[in-house]
Amino acid sequence: MDTQLKKGFLEFCVLASLIQKDSYGYQIIKDVSQCIDISESTLYPILKRLENHSYVETYTVEHNGRLRKYYKLTANGQEHIQDFLSGWNQIENIYHYIEGELNHD
Repeated sequence: MDTQLKKGFLEFCVLASLIQKDSYGYQIIKDVSQCIDISESTLYPILKRLENHSYVETYTVEHNGRLRKYYKLTANGQEHIQDFLSGWNQIENIYHYIEGELNHD
C-alpha cells in the first residue's frame, strides 16, 4: 500500500481505537495491528499530530510504579472520524474508476 495512503488510514484507525475507551501506546499498537501494521516509531508522531489538532487529549496514570500516558478521543476527534466516514463514498468512486480503467480493454 502507498505510504501516504497508509498514513492517512492509520490516523483514523488510531482514532477509532479510542472510541470505546481511553488507551495507551502499546495497547493502541495491539488494537490497530489487527487491521493494519503499525510500529511505535509510526504511532507516536501520529498521536502527537492528533493531539496538536485537538483530536485527542492526554493524561497520565500510575501503573506498576511508573506513569503511563493515556490518550482520550475528543469531540473534535469524533467529528474528524465522522467527516472521514461521510467522504467514504467519494473514495469508493475513485476506487471503482481506477478499477474500471484498469480492466477496460
